Parts: sequence; C-alpha cells; structure tokens
Amino acid sequence: MATPNYLTPKGLEKLKDELRALIHDERPKLVKTVAWAASNGDRSENADYIYGKRRLREIDKRAGILTKKIEAAQVIDPKTLRSEKIVFGATVTLVDEDGKEKVFQIVGEDEIETEAGKISWQSPVAKALIGRKVGDEVLIKRPAGEWIVEITNVEFV
Repeated sequence: MATPNYLTPKGLEKLKDELRALIHDERPKLVKTVAWAASNGDRSENADYIYGKRRLREIDKRAGILTKKIEAAQVIDPKTLRSEKIVFGATVTLVDEDGKEKVFQIVGEDEIETEAGKISWQSPVAKALIGRKVGDEVLIKRPAGEWIVEITNVEFV
C-alpha cells in the first residue's frame, strides 16, 4: 500500500470481523449452494449457479483486500496517546463562526462514519486540524467551501 493503513483497535476489529464473516459464514454456505446448483445439470441458465459463482468471486476479492489491509495495518490506540497537538485518533471539538459546536474523531480510511463524527485522517478537515492545538483558529478548505473554526478541546478516548 502506498499510504499507511492507520487504524484504531476498533477499526482493526471491524475489518477482522468482516473477513471472518465472509470466510467462515457466507462463503461456505455459498459453496454448498453452488455445488447443489451445479449438480442440477445445465449451468448456462441456472441462476443459482451463475449468481453463486459471481458472488464467490466477489467474496474472494473482498477477502483479499481485507487481508492486505489487515496485514498493512498500523494500529494506534487513542487511549494511549498524550499530545497537546492534534494527531491521528484525537477527538476534537470545534466551534465555528456561528457558535455551532462540532465534534470529530480522526480515524482510518476504513472507519469513516460521518454521521458519528468519525472522519478520515486524509480528509480536508482532518488535514487542516492535524498539528494544531486548543485555541488555534483554523481555516478549513472543504468541497462545500471555506470554514473557519476554533479548536476548543482535544481528547484521546
């Protein structure tokens, strides 16, 4: 991988859980279905067989991707970090010009949950925040336009 695959421990577990589910649950069931469909004779018009083979290829491809991501993972536990500056894993509280407060946690690419405030360390917001500290005013250039915020809190939870 060209860039590091930074993950929190929860993010790594999420990837491992997905891999386990694919390899130990979904794939074995699908193999049985494909074998049954193949035993029915003509495979050219057998939807169970055709769909099953296609889904097996998708599972194998996703399992390969997950395996590479897990092997390349650089796990960083936010609970063990202590820094005055914002780094990967930090939970940051911001206040914008309108006095609205937003809370973001900077996480890995595979952990993004925008509704929960989990943003990628490679996002425009995170890139603008990394290296800053409480009290800094930051101009964030987002696709939606420029956003000026003040950092009011940094936690590692």
